Amino acid sequence: MKTYQHLFFDLDHTLWDYDRNVSESLQELYEIYALKELGIPTFEKFFEAFHAVNFKLWDWYNIGKIDKINLRKERFPMIFSHAGGRVDAIPLEFEENFMHRTSSKPHVFPYSKEILTYLKEKYRVHVITNGFNESQAKKMKSSGLDVFFELVVTSETTGHKKPDVRIFEYALTELKTHPEHCLMIGDNPNSDILGAQQAQIDQVYFNPEGKSIALTPTYEIRHLRELEQLL
Repeated sequence: MKTYQHLFFDLDHTLWDYDRNVSESLQELYEIYALKELGIPTFEKFFEAFHAVNFKLWDWYNIGKIDKINLRKERFPMIFSHAGGRVDAIPLEFEENFMHRTSSKPHVFPYSKEILTYLKEKYRVHVITNGFNESQAKKMKSSGLDVFFELVVTSETTGHKKPDVRIFEYALTELKTHPEHCLMIGDNPNSDILGAQQAQIDQVYFNPEGKSIALTPTYEIRHLRELEQLL
């Protein structure tokens, strides 16, 4: 086992429970805005449309096909259209309300805080995320994760998105360190694992569902608790 000095964590889907937090906020919005009356028959239909559209938009964002402003501008019109709702009836504040509610949710993956407490005593711990500055900061504060991290690197700050090697190089430069002293922990095979590999940084693939991927990460775990055995 190498002697690492710096641990880089992804945030969404790795520590912060994106799916649970989003599901709660969408359920609230479905009821508050009576979306059934706007043509979306069930919450399940709304939720399915959100995941289909949001995944596509973030895919586009990660390859530079859409920017932050247009992602937020297009998201719910596309979702309403996908779900059969009235696009012309979307409340003006809907996107903003969604962002505020979701980012304010506290749910994290099991053992997130316990493992960060353990690791912080032995390593310098940081975040590298493709999320936006304001929302990621609010997520970390609302969930109590903010106290664990020394450096938070976002794609918005650097102008580069994982797996672009430049976002990792930015972190290395800020910390005045080298790839061999670092370890990236994340759930996304492309942005986290491939990105770190391209930057010559070892990786831990967080894979709670046991998915098969084409890449071979340095390590693979199903539960965050397993990091105790690795580190």
